[in-house]
Amino acid sequence: MTILYYVLLVLHIIACFFLIAVVLLQQGKNQDLASAFGGGGTQTAFGPRGSANVLSRATTILAGVFMVTSLSLTVVRPREASVLDKLPAAAPASTTAPAASQPAAPASSTAPAPVESAPATSAPAPASSPAGN
Repeated sequence: MTILYYVLLVLHIIACFFLIAVVLLQQGKNQDLASAFGGGGTQTAFGPRGSANVLSRATTILAGVFMVTSLSLTVVRPREASVLDKLPAAAPASTTAPAASQPAAPASSTAPAPVESAPATSAPAPASSPAGN
C-alpha cells in the first residue's frame, strides 16, 4: 500500500509541474483593457472559440489527472499514529457522586453582612485667586 502511495505521489507531482507549464505556455485571448470591462460587445460570453488546440486539451487532461491523484492520495495515505495518539491517556475523573440525600442548604444567616463604608468626605480645597489681582 505504501508503494502505491509513493507512485501516486510522484505522478501527482509530475502532473502539477506539467499543468503549471501548460497553463503558462497558453496565450491569453483578448488581452486589451477594453475587453476586460466589456468592450468586446460583438463576441459571445466567452469569446469566439474554434476547435480546442493541443494546449487547452492538455490543460483539461492534466487538471483531471491532478484531481484524481489528489483524491487517490487521500484514500491511499498510510495510516500512522498522530501526535495526539502518542500522548498518554489522561487519568479518568473520579466517578464518586456527592450524597444526594439532602439538597444544598443556603449559608447560615447568623453571619453578619459586610458593611459598606461611605467614602471619606473632605473639604474641597479653596480656589486660588489669580496672582495678578
